[in-house]
Amino acid sequence: MDRPIFHRKRDAIEAHLTIVLAVLAISRNIESLTGVSIKQFVKLLRPIRSGIVIINEREILAEPEIPEQMKILLKHLTPGH
Repeated sequence: MDRPIFHRKRDAIEAHLTIVLAVLAISRNIESLTGVSIKQFVKLLRPIRSGIVIINEREILAEPEIPEQMKILLKHLTPGH
């Protein structure tokens, strides 16, 4: 996130910093539990998407296909894996 911060009010600045610190803490936790950098983790997750397909006015949920490597990493994030 190399974008400038244009928050002028104290509440907005504190909210922004809270979010940034929360993301940093979550990222570090993911890295420590999986042994994979957050950059690599996000890169592996990026292609996994679901969607809704409408055929003849009927909505069908298109489930994502999760690669085996990602399933293993995701198990490390669940308690008692």
